[in-house]
Amino acid sequence: MKIHNVANLKFERYGQILRGYDFTEIVEKMQETPLPEGVVYEPSVEELECLPIYKQLFSQGYGELPIQIGYCNGNNHKLNAVEYHRSSEINIAATDLILLLGHQGDIEDDFTYDTSRIEAFLLPKGTAVELYATTLHYAPCNANEGGFRAVVVLPKGTNYPLSDTNRTEGEDALLAATNKWLIGHAEGGLPEGSFIGLKGENITV
Repeated sequence: MKIHNVANLKFERYGQILRGYDFTEIVEKMQETPLPEGVVYEPSVEELECLPIYKQLFSQGYGELPIQIGYCNGNNHKLNAVEYHRSSEINIAATDLILLLGHQGDIEDDFTYDTSRIEAFLLPKGTAVELYATTLHYAPCNANEGGFRAVVVLPKGTNYPLSDTNRTEGEDALLAATNKWLIGHAEGGLPEGSFIGLKGENITV
């Protein structure tokens, strides 16, 4: 699979590079976070949210909408699933990493999605991007042998357990957590009850 840099014009369908921010401190702080053999996601981390960049992301990045700053770290080489939110997501690369991205408009009427439409983008260390609400994404993939670390910024309350899990009809069947609609691959190792709708290869990089 060809891997484009996020500076490539192809990325404009999925998001934009954030400019006018200094991410040096949060990237340095991220080097203290765990880097497991698998993948770990923490939606809200106090040590990151107490940094000065929080106020700028709250004020400028999300227009004073309450936010949470967490991380997704680990080692991963496969797509496994795609998800989307009703809001943009900001990713800050604390290491080089690869994003596998698709577009919500390419989801079929039965909520299946052909993985041949996925595109890969290198997000270099220290670079931040806004992924639009219509962008399909999931855990990053390794760009190098040493794993990846990514800061994840989302509206406060995203990716927490649902109060109503009895959802089986239409798009509701995709709702896997608060503000998180997920389409899994049969080979993705997802929890029982996840909506399996990815057709084609479980993309590997």
